[in-house]
Amino acid sequence: MEALSLVVLAVTWLLVTLAFLKKISTSWRQRHPPLQLPPGPKPWPVIGNLNLIGPLPHQSLHKLAQKYGPIMQLTFGSFPVVVASSAEMAKQFLKTHDHVFASRPQTAAGKYITYNYRNITWAPYGPYWRQGRKIFLSELFSSKRLESYEYIRVEELRAFVSRLYALSGKPVLLKEHLSRVTLSIMSRIVLGKKYFSESEFETAVVTLKEFQEMLDELLLLNGVLNIGDWIPWLDFMDLQGYVKRMKALRKKMDRFHDHVFDEHKSKMKGLMEDSMPKDMVDLLLQLADDPNLEVKLNYDSVNGLTQLPEDHMKVEDISMEEVFGLTTPRKYPLVAVMEPRLPLHLY
Repeated sequence: MEALSLVVLAVTWLLVTLAFLKKISTSWRQRHPPLQLPPGPKPWPVIGNLNLIGPLPHQSLHKLAQKYGPIMQLTFGSFPVVVASSAEMAKQFLKTHDHVFASRPQTAAGKYITYNYRNITWAPYGPYWRQGRKIFLSELFSSKRLESYEYIRVEELRAFVSRLYALSGKPVLLKEHLSRVTLSIMSRIVLGKKYFSESEFETAVVTLKEFQEMLDELLLLNGVLNIGDWIPWLDFMDLQGYVKRMKALRKKMDRFHDHVFDEHKSKMKGLMEDSMPKDMVDLLLQLADDPNLEVKLNYDSVNGLTQLPEDHMKVEDISMEEVFGLTTPRKYPLVAVMEPRLPLHLY
């Protein structure tokens, strides 16, 4: 009899507790209605929707957007991700609500490749980002500075045409020659000279092929989908091997930058003759010694800031309005106009 009474008492308490919890839950839901989240596929445990992302993430996202619309929510591992797939939706993120989405997520690429988020692309919005942008616009990309490098572009383009002329009558893979002239111009403008050898008879810190491979690896690893970024407790395993490749690339970049910076520091001390206009590394090293900067630049800052955006953009073409996002917009957007193949009266 006593046992039956205890069972009845336990069941009663259980029912009362469940009723109380249900009342609290109902009251909380009434005060906090569920969020109206964008549509999207149902996530799997642990991996979320990573199983839907193939080797070309942009194509995978495009296919999903065709099914779920211009704005959708995915789950990458432990993190919710909202994807905008139209110009109007992109405007909402990059202009209307830009202050909310001003910074990029902190991933392994930013940590290892850009010297702990020290370049403009990966730096979080704040004093350092504003200062870096100001340095680009007022120092590195000033009209006077870019005009002083015109002779470099002229010389390299002439050398490019001469190489093509020497190959007249032979099959030519333009990609290699265009890559070479681009790297030559960038190296001379940013670093002061070509720090790579273009033939077996030249000596340099790296060969042209090694320099190109280093830049290709830099671009590739900046855009990979690293599982450890989205499932943090798997980060130490480096399942795809990307972090290992990032660290290896960082060592190569360190050796290259050490050589370049040591040479520039020696030149600045008067140990080497300097008859050429100062390059961008010279400017950044000078700014690193400037005590009046809002945020002190260190060695990693100079490393990161040498990873520059478009070197051919003129400062008067850049919008000075402070906007966030992944690009520095032009004041006047470019418009591509196709030349008609037939007389206008035939269209």
